Amino acid sequence: MRPVTTMRRRLPVRRPLGLLAALAISAGALLSGLPAQADETTPTSPTSSDAPRVDLILDVSGSMRTADIQGKSRISVAQQSIDEVIDALPTETDFGIRTLGATYPGNDKTIGCKDTQQLFPIGKTNKVEAKTAVATLRPTGWTPIGLALRGAAQDLGNGDTTRRIVLITDGEDDCAPPDPCDVARELAAQGTHLVVDTLGLAHDDKTRQQLLCIANATGGTYTDVRTGEQLTGKVKQLVKESGDTYRITPAKTAGTDKCETAPLLTPGVYSDREKFSEHRVYRVPVKAGQELRASVSVAMDRAVARDYGVLLQATDPTGQELVRGTDAGSGRTDVASTGVRWSASDAVGRTTTTGSSAATNADHTVCLVVSNSFAPQPGVSTDPGLPLELTVDVAAASPAPDGPAAGLGRGWVLLLVLTGAGLLTGLIFGWLARWRIAVWQEN
Repeated sequence: MRPVTTMRRRLPVRRPLGLLAALAISAGALLSGLPAQADETTPTSPTSSDAPRVDLILDVSGSMRTADIQGKSRISVAQQSIDEVIDALPTETDFGIRTLGATYPGNDKTIGCKDTQQLFPIGKTNKVEAKTAVATLRPTGWTPIGLALRGAAQDLGNGDTTRRIVLITDGEDDCAPPDPCDVARELAAQGTHLVVDTLGLAHDDKTRQQLLCIANATGGTYTDVRTGEQLTGKVKQLVKESGDTYRITPAKTAGTDKCETAPLLTPGVYSDREKFSEHRVYRVPVKAGQELRASVSVAMDRAVARDYGVLLQATDPTGQELVRGTDAGSGRTDVASTGVRWSASDAVGRTTTTGSSAATNADHTVCLVVSNSFAPQPGVSTDPGLPLELTVDVAAASPAPDGPAAGLGRGWVLLLVLTGAGLLTGLIFGWLARWRIAVWQEN
């Protein structure tokens, strides 16, 4: 944007998938011994030399001097937040900063719309140098977001690990072409595991829709920033998620509306998108003596109505429910997660549709059904669907009780002993009390 003091605005939030984060089943139980192969697309684990890579794009266009965030200018709030993020960077994270609109103060749009450059190269961060570079920035020029996104993708380079761009801006691109939404789709189509998260410091509808479009195209999130604390917390969260999720790249899958046509999944981490109030179904084979462990996280990458829920069901192919897990929210978080555990031995004694008892050594096909009760806020796009991350593991079944007695095991013995001891103690105390009363009456 040109160096004038026009005001801009910003947008709502998501929570990767990454995903990411936030599984209802403990990550240790869920991912221990994760075998790693999917039917066609395989979740991959980067080599030990790969590290999480994050490139932060900071808008330094003229409108960033507007003072409307807690009485401070947008650029000063962003600078302070970035300083705090740099101080908290994980040691394993490769971090860099790119600017847009930071160097050209003139009115020649052709020149101004080429103004994007690396401020600090991606790598192990010298915190003093990085913070000094950020402190020198002054709001100057235009807003070539599309060109900056392409530059950041080049900064991050190639690799198997998921890479993240975090865009902080207060307005829409005023330099298109290239259109930033088209650039985001172009990057996503390359299959380079590149996620773009957008944070808006201004709140007009046009800016919000553009930043949502960029985030949606890459499976990222959009956040409407209102305070410096919110900006700092969100960027720290995104950097942390990059470190939490980069070791396993989720395989893309596409659930269906029926179990018989659902994709067959083996242990791994999968990503998909689910429309508002939709059901998506996946199949998992579970052999005798095995236990299915699954969790799902659905991210709110745009403004949603309050009071929502996520449901994960494990059913048999006929639709009979085996187990379920739920999570509900009120709009205060940007991800909803839940999980289930089910052992093939749980099917023993269940009556099948033919009337016979399920065999102890039978193999099973379990249908995982992911449902949500989200509704978009007015004016929010419903396409594409909400980012969904599904984790599947099949492990040796844990000892499972067949009933209350089996569940308590030795506890029944302890309960009987305690009951007997209590009864005996009560009889003794009662006898002693009666004896003392009798002695007292005689004297």
